Amino acid sequence: MIPLLSIAALLGLLILGAPMVAALLFAVAFNFVMSGQWPMMVPQTMISGVSQFTLIALPMFVLSGTIMNAGGISGRLFDYARALVGWMRGGLAQVNILTSIFFGGMIGSSTADLAGSGSILIPAMKKEGYSPEISAAVSASSSGVGPLIPPSSPMILYSAVTGTSLGALFLAGLIPGLLLGGAFMVMVTLLARRNGWARHGRFAMTEVWRTGRRALLAFGVPGIIVGGLVFGVFTPSEGGAFAVVYALAISVLVYRSLDLRAVYRALVAALMLTGELLVIVALSFALGSSLSSANVPQALGALIEVLTVGDSMFLKLAILMVLAIVAGMFLDPLIPVLVPVILPTLIMHDVDLIHFGVLMVMAVVIGQLTPPLAIALIITGRIAQTDQLRIFVANIPFLLLILLVTIMLMLFPQISTWLPSVAR
Repeated sequence: MIPLLSIAALLGLLILGAPMVAALLFAVAFNFVMSGQWPMMVPQTMISGVSQFTLIALPMFVLSGTIMNAGGISGRLFDYARALVGWMRGGLAQVNILTSIFFGGMIGSSTADLAGSGSILIPAMKKEGYSPEISAAVSASSSGVGPLIPPSSPMILYSAVTGTSLGALFLAGLIPGLLLGGAFMVMVTLLARRNGWARHGRFAMTEVWRTGRRALLAFGVPGIIVGGLVFGVFTPSEGGAFAVVYALAISVLVYRSLDLRAVYRALVAALMLTGELLVIVALSFALGSSLSSANVPQALGALIEVLTVGDSMFLKLAILMVLAIVAGMFLDPLIPVLVPVILPTLIMHDVDLIHFGVLMVMAVVIGQLTPPLAIALIITGRIAQTDQLRIFVANIPFLLLILLVTIMLMLFPQISTWLPSVAR
C-alpha cells in the first residue's frame, strides 16, 4: 500500500505542476519514512546510482550538442536538407524531417533538436502557408527521431540503469531511427497530396554540392561515433570526449561562429541540464530500490503472468509498453524513473534488454507528444504561437505512425538487434 501511495504522490505532484526533482524527492522521502526503512539507504543508493561509469558519456554528448547548436550548425544542416528534399511535395515539411534526422546524429536529444531546428523551420513553414498547428506538429514529431539516432541521451540513461552496453544501444537505435524518419517523410508526401502543400524550389545538383560542402564537417560527429563503435576504436565515453573537442574545433576554429563568451554560455547550459538530469537519476535509483524492497517488481511480474496468454513475448512487451507509455505521459525524463522499478521484471521474463531499450526510447518519444505533459508540444506551441491541444489534434496522424512503428519493432526485434549483433 505504501509504495502505491508514494507513486500516487509522485504523479499527483507532477499533475499539479511541481518540478520533477521536488516530486521525486517527496516520493522517496515518503516511501522511506512510512515503510520504516533505514534512512541512510537513500544517500547510499543515490551515490551508487550516479557512480555508473556509463554516465560519464552524458555530459560529454550534451556539451558537444550544446556547442554545435550554439555554433549555428542548424542553419547549415537546414540549407543542405532543403537542397536535398525541398523539391518534393510538402517541401519544407520534408526538410523539417530530414533536418531532425541530421540533428539526431549531432545532439541526440529531441528538446535540443526543437530548440535548434524548430526555431528556424516553424517560422519558415508558417511563412510559406502551412498552418501554425501543422508546422508545430511536424517539428514535434520529427524531433522524436533524435533520441533514436546515436548519440542518444535516453540511451545513455538506460545503459546506466540497466548495465546494458551503451555501444550496442547506440547501434540498436540507428535503423529504427532511420525507419521512423522515412515513415514520417512518406506520411508528409500523402498529406501534401491531400492538402496541396507546395514544393520548395527545384532540385539542383549544384546547390546540393554547395550546401553539402558547407555542412560536411558537421556530419563528422555521427560518422566518427558510429564508425568508432562498429570498429572498436573507442568506447562511448571516449567518443563523447572526442565529440566535445571536435565540436569546439569546427565551431571556433573552422566556422568561427563561436567566441569565448558563447562557449561559456554553452558550458553553463550543458552544466545545468546534466546537473538536473543526474539529480533525477540519483533520486530515481533511490525510489527504485525502495520499491524493489517492497516487492513491487515481483507483483508486476505476477500481473504480467496473469495477463499473458501462453508464453507470448509480444504480449509481455505489449503490457510493459502500455505501462511505459502511460507513465511517459506524466514523467520526463521517463527512463531513470521507471526502468529501475521494472528492471527485475524484465530479467524475470528474459526480455532482451537491448531490444527493450529501443522500445523505451519509443515510449519516451510518445510521451513527449501526448498530454498532459507533452513537452515537445509545449516547446513547438511557444515557437508557433498556437494552442497545445490544437497541435495534438494536427499531430494525430504522426502519433499513430509512431505507434505503428513501435508495434513493428515489437513484432520484429531483429530491426533493433541486427546491427549490434553484426558489430560484436
